[in-house]
Amino acid sequence: MNRLVGIVREIVGLFIDDGSLAIGILVWVAIVALALPALDVPEVWRAILLFVGCVIILIENVARSARRSRS
Repeated sequence: MNRLVGIVREIVGLFIDDGSLAIGILVWVAIVALALPALDVPEVWRAILLFVGCVIILIENVARSARRSRS
């Protein structure tokens, strides 16, 4: 039974590694969707900012995971 629980945890971990990544992406999407139109930012810049923000969030998450695994 313990092996089955371990396998299930590994599979779930493949999809839900860190909740902060998901929360960060959701918050960024909300900011881009709600705040930038109110600031009258052109659509092309909204798309660029959405992409760049998601990449920055991903890089920060990977760096934090790497620091955690080295410790």
